[in-house]
Amino acid sequence: MDAAPQIIESRQVFKGRVFAVRVDDVKYDDGSTHRIDVVEHGASLAIVATTPNDELALVRQYRHPTGTSLWEIPAGTCEPGESLLDGARRELREETGFTAGRITKIGSFWTTPGFCSEIMHLFHADQLVEGATDFDDDERIEIGRFTREAAWRLVAEGTTDAKTMLALFWLKGGRGKIGSHVGR
Repeated sequence: MDAAPQIIESRQVFKGRVFAVRVDDVKYDDGSTHRIDVVEHGASLAIVATTPNDELALVRQYRHPTGTSLWEIPAGTCEPGESLLDGARRELREETGFTAGRITKIGSFWTTPGFCSEIMHLFHADQLVEGATDFDDDERIEIGRFTREAAWRLVAEGTTDAKTMLALFWLKGGRGKIGSHVGR
């Protein structure tokens, strides 16, 4: 069950700004062959930012694939040559204006392993100091602060995403490390 199939052929069929798509033809131990479509995505970062009042900082953005705006924990991708920690600090500042007095890695997880190579690295930021945002040209972001109860209502309403739900479970569950064996 754990044996990886043999890759017979692999070809890139799309390369965009955020991700690429490849098609792998693979052969399993039983001799069967299958086509597997893979979205190739680099390391991503997400930040559970808590204020001194224990509120959760969320950002609201329009997400075109969903056709609506969602409230989410701040997130983004690493720049070339940037460490995960530095990327998390930068994304937090750019999207919320907050600078973290303390930021620690919580862990990492596969976002959608059935078709995507993306690993998300989750951080906790606190001791926040307010400052100016620095949105990317294509970002239209609203910033909000929510109690945990209010954030759970967003989950119940379907106006948030899975990484934000995971952040809420992490806050509720004792704030331990997760997915320590996952990473790049």
